Amino acid sequence: MHLSVMAMPDPNDPRGLSAVTEPIVDADRAGFHRAWLPQLPPLAGMAPWDALTALTVAARDAGRIRFGTGVVVAYTQHPLALARQALTTNAATGGRLTLGIGVSHPFMVEALGYSYEKPAAFLREYLEVLLPALAGEPVAHHGRHITAVGQITLAGAPAPRLVTAALGPRMLDLAGELTDGTITSWAGPNALEKHIIPGITRAAARSGRPAPQVIAGLPVVVTTDPDHAREQLATRFEMASRTPAYGAVLAKDGASTVGDVCVVGDETHVERQLRRLSEIGVTEFVASAHGDAAQAARTIEFLSSLRL
Repeated sequence: MHLSVMAMPDPNDPRGLSAVTEPIVDADRAGFHRAWLPQLPPLAGMAPWDALTALTVAARDAGRIRFGTGVVVAYTQHPLALARQALTTNAATGGRLTLGIGVSHPFMVEALGYSYEKPAAFLREYLEVLLPALAGEPVAHHGRHITAVGQITLAGAPAPRLVTAALGPRMLDLAGELTDGTITSWAGPNALEKHIIPGITRAAARSGRPAPQVIAGLPVVVTTDPDHAREQLATRFEMASRTPAYGAVLAKDGASTVGDVCVVGDETHVERQLRRLSEIGVTEFVASAHGDAAQAARTIEFLSSLRL
């Protein structure tokens, strides 16, 4: 199982874009497999830097590490426009990009004026345009949700790998059928082992695709006071616990808050939790280091030393 990191932009950091790119460069030097960057929504209290542009900038000083978007919300960008931008970023980074996309949640999408009706059907149409566009093929799609006519031919711009945020059965079927895998948030070991990994693996096999990537993302805190750390995480991410999609996946682990599924404890306990994820079939773990400054630094230092 590869170990990667999620760079979380801080809206209050006065360094601006450097505050986004510098942790990615640090992750490259620390030896992490991939640096992921979320495409945060344009809402108050967020730092919605354009993820693909920021990764392109970071790549100038991060010459080894791979990159990923975790995730771009499909509703906010036409698939031909996203294909063009992703191809450009992948060319600029030397083919190191994995494009992660998803459909987000009703309250976020509807706040931008879009309908969240039938998100799985929308994402299927989106992928039916995006995939051939990334491959440089002509597109002529006139669907219920999307119209797209065009072709993107960029010399020296290979198609990036593509994963989708999928937790439920319909999204897992779609991810396994059409993409390289899934990237999850707030999914604990039971949800991954009993539901997510079997579901996407069956879908990929039915479609004759290779075994999918299962990329699991969770906060990590290396600490001697795990109860306090879990309480802090539950408070900070309370909204996630109340989101229906995340609430459903948390329930599969008997968790009432996101703090219950985070990777928390001293070095021995954190390593044990990560090894369990590796053993059940997670192919890449994306850590988001939390806690105070000393805990976050301790977490990153320990994770960079692990080989799973």
